[in-house]
Amino acid sequence: MTTLRSPGPTIGVVGGGQLGRMLAEAASPLGVDVIVLDPTPDCPAAGVSRDHLVGDFDDEDGIRELAKRADVLTFEIELADQDVLEHVREETGVPVHPDPTTLRTIHDKLVQKRDLADAGVPVPPFRVVDDVEDVRAAIDDYGAPVMLKARTGGYDGRGNVPVESKADAEAALESVAGPAMVEAFVDFEREISVIAAAGYGETATFPVGENVHEDEILRETVVPARSSDAVLDRARDVAEDVLEVMNGRGIYGIELFETTDGEILLNEIAPRPHNSGHWTIEGAQTSQFEQHVRAVLGWPLGSTALRAPTVSTNLLGDVDQSQPAQLTNVERILESPTASLHWYGKREVRPLRKMGHVTVTAGEGDSRGDLLERARRLREAVTFESN
Repeated sequence: MTTLRSPGPTIGVVGGGQLGRMLAEAASPLGVDVIVLDPTPDCPAAGVSRDHLVGDFDDEDGIRELAKRADVLTFEIELADQDVLEHVREETGVPVHPDPTTLRTIHDKLVQKRDLADAGVPVPPFRVVDDVEDVRAAIDDYGAPVMLKARTGGYDGRGNVPVESKADAEAALESVAGPAMVEAFVDFEREISVIAAAGYGETATFPVGENVHEDEILRETVVPARSSDAVLDRARDVAEDVLEVMNGRGIYGIELFETTDGEILLNEIAPRPHNSGHWTIEGAQTSQFEQHVRAVLGWPLGSTALRAPTVSTNLLGDVDQSQPAQLTNVERILESPTASLHWYGKREVRPLRKMGHVTVTAGEGDSRGDLLERARRLREAVTFESN
């Protein structure tokens, strides 16, 4: 490999949300500049990036300009257009990681599940939905309830509708409003995830996290997951198998179910840094964001070793309607010796919008249950108020 020097190259990022912000923060100590493309003039990443190009995620002229100013392109949001990225790569010769073909797989949940199942990755039983009779047939085959999913456009649980009976099938399908698929409902012990990195001829996985959801939105991640060593080893093996299916370098957030009988089934994949990996900033030797920077540049991957058991909790909008806002009582977090506050720089708070997160790391004698309780207390101590 060519000798690396700092300051180094520039990464162009399609998307300037909180993930782009944390990517830029992680890149700076390495001497790597970040330029983002995002349609919001004051997007979260704008204040910490070298520059911000205002443009939509499928703006070909904007992405072409981004490529002219960068050594490699990546994305922090799946709304990036794979066809535009492919065209700009062919035209400019600037590499894109992960590969746009991975986006094509990820964008359609049915295609994603088919590709993974064909590769031997364990997934729940699933089938395509063309009409309401397909949903009812799935209930006959899998039992009730089943999970109806929009094939495209869904995230954070949006577009996922549990169908409790055949009588509910028609209304559920209407609520999805677009191409759909249906899966058997998984009787799971816990939801877990593996943050995995594909680098230049090497891969790495972080310790397995246990994810706590409410209303289909991630609330907390506990690391290491409170499961057996055998289950955690199996989860990492499945994550490595997933990387074999994906194309291109970078971080992949791999969401999994641990079933009640100790099996691992794949839920979904995000080809980018993931909310369930935010704990790595304080809890791992290398954060997922630094690892993504290293991976897309083809640099050696960093150590994924656990510094200490860690819990992260999301700070979600606790308001009834959108409004300008600020977080109050932050001193409660700052006074806690093992807690770290991350604010995403969003100007407006909306109901359940992710506005930041808090990470709590273990001190001597702390159990993961202690950490989870402390993180929840700190989260409940702060609130949003209008400016």
